Amino acid sequence: MTALRRSDERAMPVPDGLAFTLYAPFAALGDLAVGERRGGFDRPARSAILGLVGAALGLDRADEAGHAGLDRGYRLAQRVRLGGTLVTDYHTVQAPPADRKAAYATRRDALDRPAHRLNTLLSFRDYREDLWVDVALVRVASDAPAPAVLAQALRRPVYTLYLGRKSCPLGRPPAPRCAEAVDRLAPLLDTPPSSAPEGGFDPFAPLASMRRSAEARLYADADLAPLLAPDFRIDRVERRRDRVASRLRRHFTLRDEIVASPAGASSEPEPAS
Repeated sequence: MTALRRSDERAMPVPDGLAFTLYAPFAALGDLAVGERRGGFDRPARSAILGLVGAALGLDRADEAGHAGLDRGYRLAQRVRLGGTLVTDYHTVQAPPADRKAAYATRRDALDRPAHRLNTLLSFRDYREDLWVDVALVRVASDAPAPAVLAQALRRPVYTLYLGRKSCPLGRPPAPRCAEAVDRLAPLLDTPPSSAPEGGFDPFAPLASMRRSAEARLYADADLAPLLAPDFRIDRVERRRDRVASRLRRHFTLRDEIVASPAGASSEPEPAS
């Protein structure tokens, strides 16, 4: 396998990694938030998945070095097994006027001890009902936290894990599983959760009756292209603004994401959400 490589990292000829599964009865997959209409993607952003892993590790939002280490050290792929149903919520929230927000340390402070008149803000926010995604993380820097460390954190998270907003907790445990040598993504994603401390219990077995895509698409960081063949066929490359530049300031940068289909799947267009 061609080594995954970046100019600022040491190459790892045979990278290791882990896979886990995210299921949420209700998920918020927010797009860039502007104005009253808060749209959402059909799959989690890279920033959301690595933020969830950071929460499991106990990283505070202000720990820029810790979050940067995760971002630099791991490449991400996800397979959407169940895209879920789009649900739009009519949302109201109280907040001080925009020019007065700096007077409060937190929003709770503004609501508990308002020194200014509170405004009511209205918005429409998209959610996904019954979202089921398989995630693979491939370590590309030897100084990044080991996959076993991430797996243990996902089993015993420091902070509550949720998918998008705090009102969207996970519906099943992530059931992480590690691999020492990753030369293809498909076997990593398909590895059963037999190494989980639950003694091989599959936490997703009760969901087996749910409708799953027979041609589930894969979305992967462009650096992972060497790990797709022969199991996936690259359909196109998209550009997303979901790579974290600063957690504290909520700044995001662009990245290239491969959209791929199973090698034996038809080339029909994606159905509308």
